[in-house]
Amino acid sequence: MHETHDRSKRVLAALIREYIVTGEPVASALLVTAAGLGVSSATVRNILARLEDEGYVQQPHTSAGRIPTDRGYRFYVDLLLESKRSGRTATAVEARLRRDWPGPLPDSLLSQASHVVSQASGLVAFALRPAQGGAVFDRVEFIPLSSGRVLVVIVARGGHVLQKVIDINEPLGADELRQAANYLNAEFTGLPLARAREAVLERIDEERLLCDALFARAMRLATSTFGNLSDEPMLYIEGTASLIEDAPGMTMSALQVLVQMIEEKQRLVRLLNEYIDGPGLTVVIGAEHPEPNLRSFSLVASTYDEAAGTGTIGVIGPTRMRYSRAIAVVDGAAQAVSRVLRDSN
Repeated sequence: MHETHDRSKRVLAALIREYIVTGEPVASALLVTAAGLGVSSATVRNILARLEDEGYVQQPHTSAGRIPTDRGYRFYVDLLLESKRSGRTATAVEARLRRDWPGPLPDSLLSQASHVVSQASGLVAFALRPAQGGAVFDRVEFIPLSSGRVLVVIVARGGHVLQKVIDINEPLGADELRQAANYLNAEFTGLPLARAREAVLERIDEERLLCDALFARAMRLATSTFGNLSDEPMLYIEGTASLIEDAPGMTMSALQVLVQMIEEKQRLVRLLNEYIDGPGLTVVIGAEHPEPNLRSFSLVASTYDEAAGTGTIGVIGPTRMRYSRAIAVVDGAAQAVSRVLRDSN
């Protein structure tokens, strides 16, 4: 911003806050009070003229008031990110997740998290769980449950745990299961789960080893252990109906674009993969979207950690969204999900 004086920042922030609430162009007379600067209306008009010249606000039609541009929203969001405080929100979200989560599977937690975030923000909320095949295998344990059923506990790097129950066609005791686990741990530790699955199939093809009873048993267990681990990320979405009912300033065509993207799901997954290049918060505003038909929307997302890697929680909605609320809720939910999953291991 060419005009770096604190007054310009405060006027722009006050204008954006007011516009987000009302959806109406903001007049300079209102900003004299809202910005709390103790300056004249003429001074505020001069500041607004500079902000308009620099592309932070615009004057729609012949209105006396101004509205923020996407560049103005970006400046405002960057101010929020510098001073974000999500601790209290994270605590409240975590308390609700722990209360309502049936456990122990992450899928139900992420479904609940998307619901909580949508309710708290009033926006479309999503939770993206990474493909399980991306987790790095550390060790496996087999626990006999009943005749022909075994609990498989896969421990991934970082101490994260995946659990599944498998059915086997042979009665195996604890010693035999432990021997099989020791064999698999020696062979596959350090491989991504998807690669471990491929390695199991390759080993089975080596017919000369199949005469080894321990090896054959271990491979049968490994086939069930590493099979059916999703190679596709899971996406949970909540709140589409509420956005359609109350979408401030959005055209029907823009809503149709959003609804279509939500229905396709994989399109949103691809966008997130493009946007998320590291841990923490990501905010994409309007014109910053590479796809022109998404430029009516803003997206706020934050990462969380789980066994298979890094997941994402976020919201998508109109550029005129309550960014302060969205950032606090999304960041708080991501922190809460990370903690709940860590504590459940």
